[in-house]
Amino acid sequence: MASEPLNRLVRATVVSLIGLRDVYRSEAAFRQELLVLLLVIPAAWLLTSAGAERALLIGSWMLVIVVEMVNSAIEAAIDRIGNERHELSRKAKDFGSAAVFCSIVLSVAVWILVLVSG
Repeated sequence: MASEPLNRLVRATVVSLIGLRDVYRSEAAFRQELLVLLLVIPAAWLLTSAGAERALLIGSWMLVIVVEMVNSAIEAAIDRIGNERHELSRKAKDFGSAAVFCSIVLSVAVWILVLVSG
């Protein structure tokens, strides 16, 4: 009985790791944004001394990665429906892309504000 929540947590973790593997393998944009994250982490550490500032800098780019994964999920679901062109499919994909763009703009703004105020 007590192991059921633990089993559920383990299964959820495995499914999440499979999702990360799949998005890494199939999405070039995700791989590029992950590469940026690998640059962002040491840069945040070198350019700031406060933990909150580092969290903002790294977290703002992590948000880009999260939004990219949601965008990839939207694209996969739309592609699963079919390959014919439809206005709603285009809108869904464009909205997802716009969300990624907005998250990148937010991250850039956070970086500018943190570094200029520091």
